[in-house]
Amino acid sequence: MKGIILAGGNGTRLYPITLGVSKQLLPVYDKPMIYYPLSVLMLAGIRDILVISSPRDLPQFRAVLGDGSGLGINLTYAEQEQPRGLAEAFTIGADHIGDDSVALVLGDNIFHGPGFSALLQQHLPHREGALLFGYPVRDPERYGVGEADAQGRLISLEEKPAKPRSNRAITGLYFYDNEVVSIARGLRPSPRGELEITDVNLEYLARGQASLVDLGRGFTWLDTGTHDSLLEAGTYIQALEHRQALRIACVEEVALRMGFIDARQCHRLGARLGNSGYGRYVMDLADLLRNAGPVELRGSIGLRRQDPEPVRAAG
Repeated sequence: MKGIILAGGNGTRLYPITLGVSKQLLPVYDKPMIYYPLSVLMLAGIRDILVISSPRDLPQFRAVLGDGSGLGINLTYAEQEQPRGLAEAFTIGADHIGDDSVALVLGDNIFHGPGFSALLQQHLPHREGALLFGYPVRDPERYGVGEADAQGRLISLEEKPAKPRSNRAITGLYFYDNEVVSIARGLRPSPRGELEITDVNLEYLARGQASLVDLGRGFTWLDTGTHDSLLEAGTYIQALEHRQALRIACVEEVALRMGFIDARQCHRLGARLGNSGYGRYVMDLADLLRNAGPVELRGSIGLRRQDPEPVRAAG
């Protein structure tokens, strides 16, 4: 499966802080926002990833992420000249996808919860059709809302319904088979001039090939598109990291746990950031794991030793 991170748009709801920088490069507590969706694809075991953004912002993404080789992945880049809708990611990324299936994650979405990597990898050998991820919300009328039967088959999908048939909002993470490219190419722009991801999902629903995974209780999904939600996300990450002494969406840690790099390579990545608490954390983690036994993944956070003593962040 190939991966796509859509990090386009102008971030107008966050003006003036996005006048000179991409929304997806703003900090969410201790790391750029783009680290969070990148870690999602890495946790799924996806190593060939396309980052789509505006011509203005792509050089900044390249400066932050490079070609991904240090993390044991392959990162490439493509332009979305104007924000013409989420589904345009599949026409822009058609050559990247090739004959494979694809996972799309939005660059401003944060996912965190227990067993997330196992959940993603469970669905990675993707069956035909579309696989969406639903999250219970108290105000479903503000979202695209999906309803599934007992077997997880999607039976209805509505965009911002006045009377929602469920409380499952469709999140910004999508798994598709290769048909998504031809479906996206056949879409007509909506009244707002965009190729809508909802129209892609409705086509799969009409074919009887759409499923919904319920992320459920104990899971957190955050959209960081407003000033308040951006602050809330940073506060949430800060509280968890201080409480657990672990880093959420530390891409170096995820690469190490997934076997993309070894402890020595991980230490070198941390050394480049050595004057920061984040860099010291990566180096300390690599040093600990050089001689450690088995490790386990905890949600989208990463690693800890198989004993009661958690990995401590330096400083």
